[in-house]
Amino acid sequence: VQLQASGGGLVQPGGSLRLSCAASGGTSTDHALAWFRQASGKEREFVAATRWGGGRTAYADSVKGRFTISRDNAKNTVYLQMNGLIPEDTSVYYCAARIRWTVAYGRASEYNYWGQGTLVTVSS
Repeated sequence: VQLQASGGGLVQPGGSLRLSCAASGGTSTDHALAWFRQASGKEREFVAATRWGGGRTAYADSVKGRFTISRDNAKNTVYLQMNGLIPEDTSVYYCAARIRWTVAYGRASEYNYWGQGTLVTVSS
C-alpha cells in the first residue's frame, strides 16, 4: 500500500484545513487508516483513525470535536477535516495504514505503511 498525503499549509488560528491521503496498491475493508502528527522536537502522536470498511473511528482527546476523519472509498482517499485550529496543532501530519483494525490504533509502531508528511502551520 502506498500513501500520498497532501493539503497542508499556513492557516490562522481558528481557521480550517482539509488533509487528504490517497491510497494505492490495494486496500480492503479491514484496513485501518490513521493520521499522526509530529511537532518539532516532539514524539509522533496519534490524531485520528478509521476503518476502511467503516464501523470504527477514534480520535485523540486533543482534537475531539474539532477534527473529523472520513473516507471516500471510490477515490481510495482518507480525509482529515481540521476546524478550530490552534497553534498547538502545528506539526507535520502523516497518514498511515495497517492491514487490520486494532485496539492499539493509537500506537505508531502498529502501522506498516506510511505516507510522506505534510506540514500544517497555525500562526497569525
